[in-house]
Amino acid sequence: MRLARIVLSVGVSALAVATVVFAFGGSGIELRDADRGAEARGGAEELQEQYDETQDRLEALALARRQGTLGVIERIRRAPAPGWAGERIVNRTGDDWEPAIAADPNDPFVYILHNRFGGEPACPSNCPDPAMILRVSKDGGKTWGAERYLCACRRVHGQHDPLIEVVPQTGEVYAVWMNDFDIHFSKSPDHGKTWSTPVPVYGNVAWGDKPNFATSADGQDVYVLYNGPTGGDVHAAISHDAGDTWEQVRVTNDERYHFAYGTAVLPDGRVVSTQNSFTYSGPASAAEGPVLQHVYSSDDEGKTWSEAVIDTLELGTVCTSELCYADFYDSGPALAADEDGDLVIVYSGASEPEGPRTVYGRSSTDGGRTWSSRVALSPSGVNAAFAAAAGFGDDTIRIYFADQRTGRWNVWYRSSQDLGATWTAAVKISDATSGTAYKNAKGFIEFYGDYGEIAVTDGGKTIAVWGEGPSYLGPGGVWFNRER
Repeated sequence: MRLARIVLSVGVSALAVATVVFAFGGSGIELRDADRGAEARGGAEELQEQYDETQDRLEALALARRQGTLGVIERIRRAPAPGWAGERIVNRTGDDWEPAIAADPNDPFVYILHNRFGGEPACPSNCPDPAMILRVSKDGGKTWGAERYLCACRRVHGQHDPLIEVVPQTGEVYAVWMNDFDIHFSKSPDHGKTWSTPVPVYGNVAWGDKPNFATSADGQDVYVLYNGPTGGDVHAAISHDAGDTWEQVRVTNDERYHFAYGTAVLPDGRVVSTQNSFTYSGPASAAEGPVLQHVYSSDDEGKTWSEAVIDTLELGTVCTSELCYADFYDSGPALAADEDGDLVIVYSGASEPEGPRTVYGRSSTDGGRTWSSRVALSPSGVNAAFAAAAGFGDDTIRIYFADQRTGRWNVWYRSSQDLGATWTAAVKISDATSGTAYKNAKGFIEFYGDYGEIAVTDGGKTIAVWGEGPSYLGPGGVWFNRER
């Protein structure tokens, strides 16, 4: 979730009262004493916006139920590309979005974590909405177990921005998400059956948004990058004891608003994070270009960070679907690392303001210190965005991106075995041509949520997950496809 339509600022003193009510159509969020700390950290204006957006989604969900347009309403027909199993939806009636995915490199476990609006309560009372939902596959994504709520997390209004990783050497599963604007970490030793008590990672930082994280191969070092309360500056939450305790470092201090989209811990311990940034100084705090593509890195366990700006592009085609903000399609740079720490960054941007975006790739063989020339990965003149990337083996990279070459959105897959020097032809993996009110033979109407992800199973097969819907408002669903 990106709160990008206003410049975020915190006025904590305004919340130093026992009870606060946010107005919303005669109702609102009533804050109890036990809630005030979290609300103060998030800021009243930001939490009101988050709450209002959730109410809008719940109203749209209720309307779709009444009209019979929610979820799968007819037979799903597929036209899978060779070698692919065919696109499937995670839940036929859930209003699901912003999925994360992780695959165990040594066992056939795959994990999808997403949030759901208006779902079955995660706890008897005071349940988050949306709430985090976990699905686990024991066979590389062929079949899936029952849905599990990651954390009941009572006295939390909504859970956002799911992230999930598997520790390569142990198979332990780590998860990061937002309880309101409080970023939390939890871990599971038993393939997602049970989870540790969630631990906040933000320390004395007032609040955090849009987290991204990565872990070392042994799981001891965990780095969460996020934007914070000082105008969108980058902060890092760092743990060197497998997430039990955390310290925080402010990474940037500038006039730009940053969004973290990719993080990797390399075999030598170097940490690399890819982000983009805008400014919000224009009318009504609208995003302004140019868009900078950043790489932040640390060689001292997160104590200090260096920065490189690897490209400068423009804000592209404006999103005009219901509830959408103008820069929704200006998604950030994905990052993939192979087994020896070589990197590929995949990002998008326009060459002129409000023009179509192109997806580009660059590679690095020195830990992100220097980068190759950019290579266009999407068709020229077609609006493209929402890149995802994963590394595998030596110099093997798997990516997807979405574009509007048919007039609707579709998700396209490409791979490289030489660290991005050459790429396979694009293959459409959003191959279902019916089943919902927002899909037809040309594709789906709107990308649902700010991002999706891609992973590689222990058998070397790609599995990808993303969100689709009728608009930014929804309701929509989480879809996935996998290599056979």
